[in-house]
Amino acid sequence: MRTIAQHYADALADVAVSENVAGQIRGEFADFLGLLTESPNLGVLLGSPAVPKANKRNVVEALIERTGASRTLRNFLFVVLDHRRLSLLNEIHIAFDQQLDVRQGITRANVTSARELDSQEKERLSGALTKLSGRQVKAEYKLDPALIAGAVVRIGSTIYDGSVRTQLERLRTRLASQ
Repeated sequence: MRTIAQHYADALADVAVSENVAGQIRGEFADFLGLLTESPNLGVLLGSPAVPKANKRNVVEALIERTGASRTLRNFLFVVLDHRRLSLLNEIHIAFDQQLDVRQGITRANVTSARELDSQEKERLSGALTKLSGRQVKAEYKLDPALIAGAVVRIGSTIYDGSVRTQLERLRTRLASQ
């Protein structure tokens, strides 16, 4: 079942892709949310039923001017504001990012490694993951020294575990069962 946030995200993705400004809108949306995160009072003001809609629109307009965001994002935010869905903005943003990834043939991967990977290793890993998944892969990297060596990659619900820690655990289990 699709959520309300997904419907808004799909609509924004449709417009962003058709106007060929998907990357720009992605960045502008993140910047706008950054402003709301920096000032929690701003979110309270925009979400308050006591504040007239015209005042909220003026605040959004001022924020858009401050960030230099496009008219497309401005109009989208006005629609969200007019339909009293501002509380869903973070959820809409997440769904929007996911929708753009799907439309652009991108899949996200979380890579956890025992040590920092250099740029060549990241490039080789990204190439292997692209070949494996059949889609362009954008990876986010984290460190976990407890892995001892190797890496654990998560793409969607699939986990590829090449860590020494897991190999040692398997070996321990096998030796204990003999």
